[in-house]
Amino acid sequence: MSDSGISIIIPTCNEEVGIARTLETLLAVTGRYGDVEIIVCDAGSDRTAEIVSTFPVALCRPEKGRARQMNAGAALARHGTLYFLHADTLPPESFVEDILEAVRSGKEAGCFQMQFDDPHPIMALFGWFTRVPLSICRGGDQSLFITRELFRSIGGFDPDMLVMEDIDIIRRIEGQCAFHILDSHVVTSARKYHRNGMLRLQAIFGAIHLMYAFGADQESITLFYRENIES
Repeated sequence: MSDSGISIIIPTCNEEVGIARTLETLLAVTGRYGDVEIIVCDAGSDRTAEIVSTFPVALCRPEKGRARQMNAGAALARHGTLYFLHADTLPPESFVEDILEAVRSGKEAGCFQMQFDDPHPIMALFGWFTRVPLSICRGGDQSLFITRELFRSIGGFDPDMLVMEDIDIIRRIEGQCAFHILDSHVVTSARKYHRNGMLRLQAIFGAIHLMYAFGADQESITLFYRENIES
């Protein structure tokens, strides 16, 4: 294993439409570096695995559930920094340098700010709030970098969480060290907002954050998510 490189871990489920673009973009950037690997963790969906297999990346087929998929990728990772990235999110071109510099300066975990691939003013406003250091402004679409040592010490993602696993791990990170929001932006798909309505979906996400904050059980949160959000 290498303590100096980055392992990019991408959980996927039904991502055949966009996964090739994501991998092409990542490989175009990471090809300049020797200590970067890409691990796709596919949950047995559509043609995603078939498409991924045509790229020079690692592919694993863990049990479905984003937390379990990301833990499986982390178990295979060879490098000292883990970078969890959603399949429909593209990091800034400088992301490798940004993350490595952050880790070298002592930052053990953090994320990027976020922009949507839709220039609508409401979507731009939602993206602007991702620079604010409040848990309600966090989400997995901002991606997550974390040192392998810290990831192991906090026990990784909670495998029993189907919703809010990203907020849960940030809460546990903050119990041990500072969580940093980097200056650069990832660009993520606005497809869920188009399907569910911009304001409606944001209100649903806010309700889910409140349910989690007030101790709602995972079954209730998951049911609320599935009944109200079209993926």
